[in-house]
Amino acid sequence: MIKMIKMKAAGIIAALGLFHFSSFACTNYIVTKGASSSGSTMITYSADSHVLYGELYFWPAQDFSEGSMLDIYEWDTGKFMGKIKQIAHTYSVIGNMNEHQLAIGETTYTGIESLIDTTAIMDYGSLIYTTLQRAKTAREAIKVMSDLVTEYGYASSGESFSIADPNEAWIFEIIGKGSDNKGAVWVACRIPDGYISGHANQARIQTFPLATGKKTSIAITSKEFKRINNPAVECIYAWDVISVARNKGLFSGKDEEFSFSDTYAPISFGGARFCDVRVWSFFKSVNSDMQQYFDYVSGHNLSNRMPLWVKPNRKISNYDLMNFMRDHLEGTPLDMRKDAGAGAFGSPYRWRPLTWKVSGTKDANEYCNERATATQQTGFSFIAECRSWLPDAIGGIFWFGVDDAATSVYTPIYCGITAIPDCFRKGNGDMLTYSPTSAFWLFNLVANMCYQRYNMMSEDALKVQQKLEKSYISNTAATDAKALSLLEKDEKLARDFLTEYSLKAAQNTFDQWKTLSEYLLVKYIDGNIKKEKDGKFERNAWGITVSPEQPGYSDTWMKDVIEDTGDKLLVPAGGGH
Repeated sequence: MIKMIKMKAAGIIAALGLFHFSSFACTNYIVTKGASSSGSTMITYSADSHVLYGELYFWPAQDFSEGSMLDIYEWDTGKFMGKIKQIAHTYSVIGNMNEHQLAIGETTYTGIESLIDTTAIMDYGSLIYTTLQRAKTAREAIKVMSDLVTEYGYASSGESFSIADPNEAWIFEIIGKGSDNKGAVWVACRIPDGYISGHANQARIQTFPLATGKKTSIAITSKEFKRINNPAVECIYAWDVISVARNKGLFSGKDEEFSFSDTYAPISFGGARFCDVRVWSFFKSVNSDMQQYFDYVSGHNLSNRMPLWVKPNRKISNYDLMNFMRDHLEGTPLDMRKDAGAGAFGSPYRWRPLTWKVSGTKDANEYCNERATATQQTGFSFIAECRSWLPDAIGGIFWFGVDDAATSVYTPIYCGITAIPDCFRKGNGDMLTYSPTSAFWLFNLVANMCYQRYNMMSEDALKVQQKLEKSYISNTAATDAKALSLLEKDEKLARDFLTEYSLKAAQNTFDQWKTLSEYLLVKYIDGNIKKEKDGKFERNAWGITVSPEQPGYSDTWMKDVIEDTGDKLLVPAGGGH
């Protein structure tokens, strides 16, 4: 199998040509109640883009008069898209979770680009945040999303959404019908309880149970939505999802052979190697049968696709998910720390572009870097934890972090709060405006320090990260109990308490990370490493710093340098320093 990884680059070129690289390349993991250690439903999301500023969005609950309109702006660009009808009452939304514990994440898979409707109003970002303000449950969210794109059109390319509430988790995949046909085609599948799923910029739903003669599936028309809350229904899809494909010349087989992914987003080398590999890495961490799909995710056997969901061999906690979001393909044949590109300090990162050629040589082949879950260009990421045994305002915890998940801290933000921490506040700096009180800029500062000497500096960041996250998790039970006691007296008292707790937690995260940034600067300045004793930097008897360590470079790096330079750097015998 290792030999298979060393595929001829010429073959890679052809496969890469089929894959469109979106600037928003994200990762979602999905855990059902029966698969989680606490009985909560959880989804994760990393919003990855080189131009996305990490901040925590907030829409308070509001009432609107009849005839009110809502301005829609494209999330990616800020472009004004148009106006839609506003509803009488909207729900409070914190980030990607609302006050009823409904949470939505996404990943873009692009798909057949001719199906993008350039005349539509609803882009995928607006679809998420508008739906969160209008729906209470995952099934309601599916109805709202369908209604919105039917009335106003769908302006984005192909998208996969994770939709979760305290009881269920769904994967919803959608693509437009083209500028000549308003609306969208889509399929939504409920993840069976006790199972996990995920998606990462590649459509994942293939064949699905059709509604003909089955009570477990419904093909949506306006009349069929009355059945959407039937617990027996586990698959919901647009009534014309197959006919549109036939009319566009994309599918000609039998209905029961129709595969959403293979029709609207055909798999390619990039879809497997850069996208589904992230899902595989999550799956293989909790399911021992996933090695059989390595030839697929490495891009060499595209017919050996993974299942949409798998059953984990153990229960998964919120802390597990935090660390799964930090994956760099460690311990796999694709581990980026194990080749020359890792440099002297074992870096699991490669700067863009994702594919590259060697200029000025006869080698015309194209090569690639790996695309792992944790990546430098993350704007924000989260773990949304939905807990059915608690009232909504207390049950939903939005574990929020900014920048690269590997060097970030997931801070608890309860979904019932009424204000946003200043360090996460929208407008506190932007991608072109530095702010000393912005968590996004602080976490970028630490991350970019760690990138320079990763195998050493990241370990120091990890210690602070673990301490903070474990303390927040251990405080959860007491925080819940206090909020419950206040809720029995007055809901406002409970919300005020949770707001204060979330704000203090965010500020504590910011303060501890600021201290870490100062520590890293002092310890690693100029390539030296200060010695420590009893938790303090070591000084000599006269108060001056002792000579720092200078560990130099790894043997692997030194061998690569010798191979590249020949005798140029060779020191003659007896001529050492």
